[in-house]
Amino acid sequence: MKKILLIILIATTGFAISAQTYRGQTQKSFTDKLNEQYCTGFFKSAEGTIFDIQNEVSVNGYMNILDWLQGRVAGVQIYTNRTGTRIPYIRGHQASIFVDEIEMNAEFINSLPVSEIAMIKIIKTPFVGSFGNRSAIAIYTIQAEEDEDEDEDE
Repeated sequence: MKKILLIILIATTGFAISAQTYRGQTQKSFTDKLNEQYCTGFFKSAEGTIFDIQNEVSVNGYMNILDWLQGRVAGVQIYTNRTGTRIPYIRGHQASIFVDEIEMNAEFINSLPVSEIAMIKIIKTPFVGSFGNRSAIAIYTIQAEEDEDEDEDE
């Protein structure tokens, strides 16, 4: 009896998988949806690690998003220079920083409130959009229409 149930289970599961593949329907992951919502051009096509900061509870205690990133992504290290500015390095090389796909310096990131950040994408491979094809950290701020939606919900 157990063998028959097992065969039926395998047969129906295999059929459901092949039917889904046949129709060409694939489920997008949450990070893929974030990538489509925020990223454009080179940023959308670049492979990277994506963090949903809006829904990340542990980020609330940090004054600087780079402090929060320290230790969360392999190869990413944050160093502090003499003036107290935190500078990100990926695999031993200084990373380019983009805020809403505009290249910024590290001082700007130190003044950007964590509560204003919606998503971060860490691009470890040489990124075409950065000066010198360096790795990049792309930070996306909360868009105005998202802010209005949150206010209406309350």
